[in-house]
Amino acid sequence: MRSYWIWLLLLLASWFFAMHHLAATPADMPLRTLGSAVFFALFFLAPLIRKKQDFFMLLLLVTAFVAIIVLWPEKERDPNPYTLLVFSLLAGKAVLRLTPWQACSVGLVLLIGLVAPFFYNYPVFSPMFLCLYTLSLSLAFLVFRKMLQREEEMVARNEALLSEYRKMKRRIATDEKMARQEERTQIARNIHDSVGHKLTALLMQLEVFRMQADEPTQARISELKTLAKESLEETRSAVKTLRQDEVGGLSAIISLIRKLEAESYIRVQFSIKPGAFTASLGNEQAIAVYRAVQEALTNMMRHSGAREVDIVFEAPAGGVFRFEVTNPVKESTLFREGFGLSAMRERMEHVGGQLVIKQYDEKFVVRGTLPLHDKERVRE
Repeated sequence: MRSYWIWLLLLLASWFFAMHHLAATPADMPLRTLGSAVFFALFFLAPLIRKKQDFFMLLLLVTAFVAIIVLWPEKERDPNPYTLLVFSLLAGKAVLRLTPWQACSVGLVLLIGLVAPFFYNYPVFSPMFLCLYTLSLSLAFLVFRKMLQREEEMVARNEALLSEYRKMKRRIATDEKMARQEERTQIARNIHDSVGHKLTALLMQLEVFRMQADEPTQARISELKTLAKESLEETRSAVKTLRQDEVGGLSAIISLIRKLEAESYIRVQFSIKPGAFTASLGNEQAIAVYRAVQEALTNMMRHSGAREVDIVFEAPAGGVFRFEVTNPVKESTLFREGFGLSAMRERMEHVGGQLVIKQYDEKFVVRGTLPLHDKERVRE
């Protein structure tokens, strides 16, 4: 945008001094003024068709013809040096925006415009000067074109390298996640095989010892046996958590939304109200939210016929976590909870939450509520 205004200011200054140098008669001024208006109208129209090379070349050719006619020299005046500046700016624009042969076509028309007055006995620059000027300008434009192509190649190479870097970064993150999961699975297997086995053996020995002991000692051994059972259950729970490979949480939901938008061409309006990102959801609760949102989106794509959905997450006062998935309904019909919605409700109730599913005249709403762990610990 800045280069456009710089180009325009240079062209305006060159055109103004070129017109001032002409000192045309009052009879010629209306025609030259009208030609100037046409010239700048074409110049302002150029950005609209810049991506269409053939039309852009045609536009520059017409602009060059208008410039030649308007800045045609007068017989009793010296050659107009500002005409060279105007023509040079037009040639530079052609070199910048067009292919080499198209730019050469525009440059040839401008060169003809500089030489043509000589054949009609109008004052022009010497042929030697025009040859040297044209040669110098052509060499400068050639160097500029080479530098521009090199810069474009460097930009394309940098973008390719950046894209490859991002792919490698995502691959590394995936491999790291898989490595962590394998390590967690190995740790869980070791705990299950060693600690779990030993605790089970301890329980069996305590039971044998209890059967052989007297009554006062049996009560004490029962307490030890209960403690060993609790330790075994906690160990199994820890092993189950380590081996758990389900995805959950807000980051996973955001990834799901991005994937659906890219692959299914749906528009998702995702709103996160203050406190939702820092809500202390447990692992099972986060998984339940993820599965509920996933099932709601799948249900929307299968049955609503719409391609847009609103998702809202909030944690009012830090006591509960709420999510709501709303999508428009094209046809208002009665719905029946199938296996997916029933499983979603059971999963939410299993982690202490609630699920409300409502259908109105123009929208379908799935709303879930979960208690937060921090709030529960304060109440206890």
